[in-house]
Amino acid sequence: MRVGVTVDNADTVVADARQAEQLGFDLLGCGEHLFFHGPTPHGLTMLAAAAAVTERIRLVSSITLLPLYPAALVAKIAATVDRISCGRVELGIGSGGEYPPEFAAAGVDVASRFRRTEEGLEVLRALFSGQPTSMDGSFATLQDVTLNPPPVQQGGPPIWLGGRGKRALQRAGRYADVWLPYMVEPRHLTKGLAVVRDAAADAGRDPAGVSAALFAWVAVDDDADWARNIGIECVSAAYRQDFRPLADRYLLVGSPTDVAGRITQFRDAGAETVLLQIAAHTHEHRQRILATLARDVLPRVRTDPNQPNTSQAGA
Repeated sequence: MRVGVTVDNADTVVADARQAEQLGFDLLGCGEHLFFHGPTPHGLTMLAAAAAVTERIRLVSSITLLPLYPAALVAKIAATVDRISCGRVELGIGSGGEYPPEFAAAGVDVASRFRRTEEGLEVLRALFSGQPTSMDGSFATLQDVTLNPPPVQQGGPPIWLGGRGKRALQRAGRYADVWLPYMVEPRHLTKGLAVVRDAAADAGRDPAGVSAALFAWVAVDDDADWARNIGIECVSAAYRQDFRPLADRYLLVGSPTDVAGRITQFRDAGAETVLLQIAAHTHEHRQRILATLARDVLPRVRTDPNQPNTSQAGA
């Protein structure tokens, strides 16, 4: 199982990226919003900075709001960061819509976001092929253009897609390399992955070529009550609702045994990757949780003995 962590602070991204790699995490994620309730840097720009100071860790945009861009521009940016990182980019794509003011600011009709996403995915796949591309779409026209320089990874960075609804699962089956659900239980992940793979088969793709990941908030510490309280408080503040009734279903909070056990349940349900958002109020709390994750959780959920060790977790 691959385990990643997210970053969300442009002032500390260089140090955070170095630390994540040193601690043995497999992926570094960064999401984005143009505008939102709180600070939100630009994901692929953050990952470009991380690429310059790391060598091994994979870099995933989690997620890029594709409808806010011309899709060809996203292809260009992702290909450029893939070259900067020597082929370590994974491109998470989402439709957004939970904050309509950012769509208005970009001059995009929020009601068009799903159509823009699906056409944009066609554009990305075509341009990532490295072949001359022509396409007459509803939102973009490509006239015999080639993405140059192309991404390092043949066929382009792996594409991640989220969502739990029927349309989202069908879309993931048609286009995704990784399906990334959020706020699900293990049984829902298993059922959703089956639908995604059926959709992949219907689209003429290899169903086994689509894997499942999980995006989840985490707070872990030897003091399980401290971790649980910090995690619930942080997520409740982020969503502006009381998350206590939902914590056991959707959050990874508690002791290392608690959190590792829950991640193992998702692994057994079909998840091959877990991307963790640290639920912490302060830098000190983040460091405390990260150290515990690396030291006491990663070794318990690894399935590949050749994955990076966490011998520097206490450094």
